[in-house]
Amino acid sequence: MASLASPPAPSHSPTTAARYLPAPAGRGRRPAPPAASPIFSSASTRFTLSPRAPCGAARPRRRDTVRACSQAGAAGPAPLSKTLSDLKDSCWRFLRPHTIRGTALGSTALVARALLENPQLIDWRLVFKAFYGLVALICGNGYIVGINQIYDIGIDKVNKPYLPIAAGDLSVQSAWLLVVAFAVVGFSIVVSNFGPFITSLYCLGLFLGTIYSVPPFRLKRYPVAAFLIIATVRGFLLNFGVYYATRAALGLTFQWSSPVAFITCFVTVFALVIAITKDLPDVEGDRKFQISTLATKLGVRNIAFLGSGLLLANYVAAIVVPFLIPQAFRSFVMVPFHAALAVALIFSDMGSGASKVQ
Repeated sequence: MASLASPPAPSHSPTTAARYLPAPAGRGRRPAPPAASPIFSSASTRFTLSPRAPCGAARPRRRDTVRACSQAGAAGPAPLSKTLSDLKDSCWRFLRPHTIRGTALGSTALVARALLENPQLIDWRLVFKAFYGLVALICGNGYIVGINQIYDIGIDKVNKPYLPIAAGDLSVQSAWLLVVAFAVVGFSIVVSNFGPFITSLYCLGLFLGTIYSVPPFRLKRYPVAAFLIIATVRGFLLNFGVYYATRAALGLTFQWSSPVAFITCFVTVFALVIAITKDLPDVEGDRKFQISTLATKLGVRNIAFLGSGLLLANYVAAIVVPFLIPQAFRSFVMVPFHAALAVALIFSDMGSGASKVQ
């Protein structure tokens, strides 16, 4: 029958066939394998022997595998120190360091001014209280700039893609945890150290920062309301609150002095300039998301000139004030210092205008 017919002998490669050749007589001679049985003929035709590769052929592949595994291990999870360093960098960028520097410098100047007015009341034990106050101010600053970033993710991806949430370096959940922590820590410090009046001023600053960014208020959409909030929080509340708290810590009632009134007015105008010009680099994203700013309404060039003009007027006022109130100001300090700043501003504007023309 056809099913019992002897199948054709399987074709073996020379390498395989050599394994079944009779070995020379002597020790270690292997017997020849038995002939294939007709019963398993169909299986033998399906499962033909494949040639064996030389022993050394697999070694390069094995070496490549080991090398790939070692490279994969090297590119594994980042060490804990790098993860912590990245987290610290993201949190620092989330705080917007330039705002921290402004807050720290302004509050330090006002505390120093209050101490210079009353050197006999200086008590070094108050240094810790001043430090707590600075921490509370930084926490309030972190809350305001943080909540603004949370609600501005889409805009920041266009205008400020380097910010941690927009860049994907900090999740929204982590940002909310930081914002809540800033508010709780700052409020707790103020309540326990500075009394109800300063606490109410602190809460007012947090409230204004909230309605500036958070829907449905989102007052940053309205140019006048936006720059009034910034000027109030960065200018008046910060300066008045710090000076009031310092005098209260010294056991004194609040009383305006000419230098402190000048500092408060100067910084408020400066904050107003910041509020007007801060949106100049953000025109593209603001137009895309239909955020109305002075820059989108009046044009970048016009707002830049307006901001420069206000800043120059601020410097000129600082030059004139010592001549109007000589008993309160040192003209040999204020006049050359603010004159140098005014000249630098003029040359800076001239240089930027010339570069645009070119």
